Amino acid sequence: MKNYMEISFLAKSENEAFARVVVASFASQLDPTIDEIADIKTAVSEAVTNSIIHGYDEDESKLVYLKCEIEDNTIKIVIEDNGNGIENIEMAKQPLYTSKPELERSGMGFTVMETFMDEMIVSSILGEGTKIVMKKTIKSNKREE
Repeated sequence: MKNYMEISFLAKSENEAFARVVVASFASQLDPTIDEIADIKTAVSEAVTNSIIHGYDEDESKLVYLKCEIEDNTIKIVIEDNGNGIENIEMAKQPLYTSKPELERSGMGFTVMETFMDEMIVSSILGEGTKIVMKKTIKSNKREE
């Protein structure tokens, strides 16, 4: 089984919940457990929030791009922005690093994304944007393809 979808939405904080639900709905065709869905939703939330807060400095006129692909029992999620980019990805992956210390947030969520997903790759060009690719294999899926 293979399936694909893509959407874009304004970089508004209320659209973070929208992105979570869209991905959870798309992933539901793999028959995941509640825990697997929660992991996916949490990772998507972190990535989308990064685009809005760090990528676009909360400029609500900008777009966040979300793509999902299902192949066999694996969902691949791509979240992309055309925002500020990340100067040093390894530094940004540190648990308490943030580009916005004045907002009293604890880190940029990369550790959370890495914990909840099977694979997470960040690519970024300063001044051009950031792309996060995450994959998770749904282990509860016993269907024969």
